[in-house]
Amino acid sequence: MAVEIKNKKASYTYFLTDEFIAGLVLSGSEIKSIRGGKASIAESYCRFDRGELWVHNMYVAEYPNAGYIPQDPRRKRKLLLQRTELKKLEKKVKDVGVTLVPTLLFVAASGYAKLKFSVAKGKKLHDKRQALKDKDISRDIARMME
Repeated sequence: MAVEIKNKKASYTYFLTDEFIAGLVLSGSEIKSIRGGKASIAESYCRFDRGELWVHNMYVAEYPNAGYIPQDPRRKRKLLLQRTELKKLEKKVKDVGVTLVPTLLFVAASGYAKLKFSVAKGKKLHDKRQALKDKDISRDIARMME
């Protein structure tokens, strides 16, 4: 069973351009919660800190059999990328209005948790309305074709 936790609001709220996939530094109980589907990336974002990329506000529920050491469910977690990719991303984020938004959290075939995130620029209200209109039109066309 493949675990895929999506951020559905990301494509509605932002124009998504480049996609990257990074590994996550997690504890043992956190990966067990993610494999159980007990995580959320709906309100998370990525930010640079001293040349390293971190994901903030990602929720990973506490694993019930984790033991006596409690974990903060919303702690920041380090993302693992190549140095060249980090430099490229750091240049893109320096532009005004550009951010890094997680779009998908999944467990790869290797068993490691991966985070797919995109370079994003915020949408204005009229862009969001147009996206909803386009979605409704395509849904109506699909209904007529059936």
